[in-house]
Amino acid sequence: MIPAKINSTEIAPIREKGIESIVDWFDQHKQSFYTLGWSYLRNQQQVEELFYQSIIKVHREWSRFKGEISFKTWVTSIFMHICREIAPSRSLQASKESEQQKRLFNALDQLRENEKEAMVLIYVVRISKEEAGHLLQVSAEKMNDLLFTGIQSLRGEMGFGSAFNGCMEYQRDYIDYLERTLDRPNKIELEKHLYHCQNCQEDLSSFQEVMVTLVNLPDQVDDLHVPPGFIENIKTRLIVKENQRKRKNKRQIRKGLAFAGVIALVIGIDYFTGVFSNLYYNWTEKNQELRAFLQQDLGERLNLEDESDGVKIKIKSAISDEVQTLVFYEIEDTKKDNRYVINNFEGVYVENQHEIMDGDGYQGYYPPDLQADMNKEEKNVYHGKISLQPINKDNGTIKLQISKLQRIIRDSANQDGGWGFQIMGDKIGKWTFEIPVTKKPSVKYVLKGETEVEGIPVRFEKLTIAPTATILHYDINMTQPNKRIDNLNFDHLQVNDKKVNADMTSRYLFDTQLDENWLSFQRYFGPLFGEKPKNVNVQLESAQLTFDDHKIIELDASNNYPQTFEYAGSSLSIDKVEAGQPANVIISNHEVKNRVYDAFHFQIFGEDENEMNSMEIHTEGVLMDKNGVVYDVNKTPVIYEEIEQPRNLVTVFNMKLKNESSGEKVNPKRLEIYGYYAMKYLDDVIKISVEK
Repeated sequence: MIPAKINSTEIAPIREKGIESIVDWFDQHKQSFYTLGWSYLRNQQQVEELFYQSIIKVHREWSRFKGEISFKTWVTSIFMHICREIAPSRSLQASKESEQQKRLFNALDQLRENEKEAMVLIYVVRISKEEAGHLLQVSAEKMNDLLFTGIQSLRGEMGFGSAFNGCMEYQRDYIDYLERTLDRPNKIELEKHLYHCQNCQEDLSSFQEVMVTLVNLPDQVDDLHVPPGFIENIKTRLIVKENQRKRKNKRQIRKGLAFAGVIALVIGIDYFTGVFSNLYYNWTEKNQELRAFLQQDLGERLNLEDESDGVKIKIKSAISDEVQTLVFYEIEDTKKDNRYVINNFEGVYVENQHEIMDGDGYQGYYPPDLQADMNKEEKNVYHGKISLQPINKDNGTIKLQISKLQRIIRDSANQDGGWGFQIMGDKIGKWTFEIPVTKKPSVKYVLKGETEVEGIPVRFEKLTIAPTATILHYDINMTQPNKRIDNLNFDHLQVNDKKVNADMTSRYLFDTQLDENWLSFQRYFGPLFGEKPKNVNVQLESAQLTFDDHKIIELDASNNYPQTFEYAGSSLSIDKVEAGQPANVIISNHEVKNRVYDAFHFQIFGEDENEMNSMEIHTEGVLMDKNGVVYDVNKTPVIYEEIEQPRNLVTVFNMKLKNESSGEKVNPKRLEIYGYYAMKYLDDVIKISVEK
């Protein structure tokens, strides 16, 4: 592995020369970072955007680098964070991949996210396990577990065999043994056991094959070259950005509220009666959400304005607490009938971020809402909000710079509901604001409540009531041998007599080290405005589960097909088994009404377990809502947001199997299913007690 620390003589030029040296540093390390980015995005334009955003963020946050970890690891943490932000919208797989690269990246895509990241950090970026663990926020033991289970999964995906048949008590020592880091007593014990156990010998041998493949991973993707002019394109974009900054002077417009005398009178009366502020904000504020904050005295009207190239942005108010900072805005196109929105992950920069913002804090995403009443009145005005990280002090001033807006229109396929919108391009400009904020307090309550979902214990630990959000802290038990909960969805939270809906964009695994038997999560709900909980209920909605259910089905291309087999309570059809180069296997199950599984995890093997080293999978499927209504997305356009709790049910698996190494035909002999995934609908209402 590449050593962790970078010495001070390497960092000094970067500190002195600024962003140019950061670009030069990325240029020196571009191949490993390009491969890392490609493993997430598989698209050249998006990887270029990833480099561009990473360079800017490293430059902005340079003062926060303290040297506790290596410079490369610190940069990698920023790079991976932006990877995760861009990945959900990644484009279709690019055609520049070779078949070998496609097979490798497809295999990595089958892993769980933390397994994949552990593999890529160790074998692509080549940092130490200690620093990889630091990046993923897991212990050394957990890091070894991720590598072991990742290699175990890759073993099947890459054609090195199926399940391990050796003795479980020795399997966790494989990595340390092969890396020659296993302590001497355990090494001697393992070698003695290997001498007498044929199954463990075979297991270790195939495990070693996967590890050798991973160690040589950079060679396998060596022809995934950084394209010519890649860094130069980024340099050009940075130069343009800097020139724009220099050409425009900082402009800030503050306007007083109209009828200042009337307002002063209302505020004076309100001090004694507490009546007129509610009426005042009902008259003057269109945004109902902001109106509620103002009426609760959680923020103040700001009306800061700046204009660039005919587009005026008004910052109406900012609400800050320990969870996040909400900034409410209004954008008006003074020249044309365009609507623009702010994307807080692109074109938004807090100049004094390292001084005032909590770098580890939450930053949510709120999609544009064209269905809101206030956004139906004028074609050239949009009212919205963005989330910034919480401030790290009681009060301060956020120096906000906006350099890019997104132009949106209503999606013609979604006129009647949902967020439906289309992004129609960018608006480049320069809008700057100094936003005064005061951090409002939050209150935490210890909870006592447990339930079981499909026999898996779930416990509720804490409730945080902040002005901008309510956070439910809960744990999921991970000790069940054959099933686990991957995601738990909530409909709403009820505190006393008030209900708040779940924010479906938020689900955070925030701590994995307190108890190895439990994983801890956070789910965000709407604000409760200082409610003191006496009675707390939570309504469950659904759970995404994984079940281990092993089954082997023999295949023979000389037989007549279709043939059926039973799995997970369903009758599946093997429609085709065809030998060749490529071979073709088609499995289907079009009966979805009473089906237990959504999809399953499997591998197909040939006569020689190692002969087939590429499997291309094409799937067909349908959406089915909670009421059993089926939507065939290939026949009728559907609005996903309007379907009540949709399940994605795969109906056809069409596999093309190749032998990349020899070019000889593949003869499929065995289908091995490891388990299946399923969504379970829940209607449970869990009553949770609050500790006094």
